[in-house]
Amino acid sequence: MTKIMFVISEDWFFLSHRRLLAETCLQAGWQVVIATHVTDHAETIRRAGFLLEPLPLERGGINPWKEARCIAKIAEILWRHRPDILHSVAIKPVLYANLAALICGPRRRVSALAGLGYAFTGGHWMVRALRQAVEWSLRLLLRRTKGSAVIVQNEDDRQLILENGIVQSAQVTLIPGSGVDLQLLSALPPPDGQPVIFALVARMLADKGVKEAVAAARQLRQDGVSMRLWLVGATDPHNPTSLSEAQLRAWQAEGVAEWLGHQQDIVGIWRAAHVAVLPSYREGMPRALLEAAACGRPILTTDVPGCRQVIEDGVEGFLVPARQVEGLAQAMRRLVEDEELRLSMGQAARQRAVQRFSHERVVAAHMAVYHHLLAG
Repeated sequence: MTKIMFVISEDWFFLSHRRLLAETCLQAGWQVVIATHVTDHAETIRRAGFLLEPLPLERGGINPWKEARCIAKIAEILWRHRPDILHSVAIKPVLYANLAALICGPRRRVSALAGLGYAFTGGHWMVRALRQAVEWSLRLLLRRTKGSAVIVQNEDDRQLILENGIVQSAQVTLIPGSGVDLQLLSALPPPDGQPVIFALVARMLADKGVKEAVAAARQLRQDGVSMRLWLVGATDPHNPTSLSEAQLRAWQAEGVAEWLGHQQDIVGIWRAAHVAVLPSYREGMPRALLEAAACGRPILTTDVPGCRQVIEDGVEGFLVPARQVEGLAQAMRRLVEDEELRLSMGQAARQRAVQRFSHERVVAAHMAVYHHLLAG
C-alpha cells in the first residue's frame, strides 16, 4: 500500500488548503499521514481517516533547540512510518522535512513552495539576509533531479527559483493554488442594497495590504463615497507583520473599517459582500480570491506575483500597484459607482474560476506528480 506523509505548518491550514488532495489519496487506497502543529482540529483530521502526528512546529520560532527538536521529531515520524512520498508545504516545513529526510528518507519528495512569504517581501537588511540563507538552504536540499519534485503556484515564483539556481527546470511543476470546490462555492446572486461592501479576507498582516485598504476606504469616505470595508480574518502573532487587535479595533471605532475576525462561513461573506479586495505585496495563489471568484465576485488586487495570475486586468477586476493608496482608492470608487461593471466582472470571475481553478484540476495535477515519482 502506498503511503504519503504531509508536513504542514498548522492543522487548520491542512484542512483549508490540502484536505481535498489528501482525501483523493485516501480514495486511491493510500495511507495518509499528516504531521502538523495541532491547534483545535485533531479530531476532525482523525475522523476523516488520516493518521495524525503532532509536531512541535512554530512558524515564527527561532529558538535553535526547539527548531532542532522539531527536525528530530519529523525524522522520528519518517522512521516509524516509512512513507513512499514525503510532501512538505511552505518554506519552513520544506526545509525541515527535507533535512530530516537526509537522515532517514524517503527519496521521493514533493516540496511545495506555496508563496515565498515574508523573507521575499521585506526590505530590511535582516530580511534580505534571511532570504539569502533560505535560498542557500533550499538550493542545498532541493537541487537534485531524481526523486525530488518542486511545486510552485505562479510563474513569477517559478522564474525566481530557477534564476537563483535553487532547483533545476525538470524538477518544477506549476500548479495554480490548492483549488476550489465549485459545487460548494457556486455563483451567487449580487447582493441587495447599498452601500457597496468590499471584503478583505486574509490574515490581518501588513503584507496583505490591510493598511492600504483602510487608508483607501478612509479617503473615499472623506470624499463622500458611500461604501464599507470588511476585514475578515484573525491576527497572526507568529508573523512579524501581523497587525495588533488594538489597531483593528481603533479602525473600527473610527468607522473606517469593520473587523469581523475569522469567519467559518465564507459563502455567507461573499453572499453579502459586493467586491473582493486584497492589496497584497506578494502571494503564492491567494485562496481567498479564488473563492471570491468562484462565488462570482469581482476582484480588486495588486499587480504582484500570485495576485496578477488570478485575474486579467479590466476583465474580472482590476490590478493596481502594491503599497499605493491612490490607485487602490480610484479602482474602489469606480466599482462603487458602476453596478453594471461589478456584475460583468463578477460573471467573468466565475467563468475564470471554472476554467482554471477547480479543485479537480489541481488535485489531478498533484496526483500526476506523485505517480511520476512512484514510477521513477
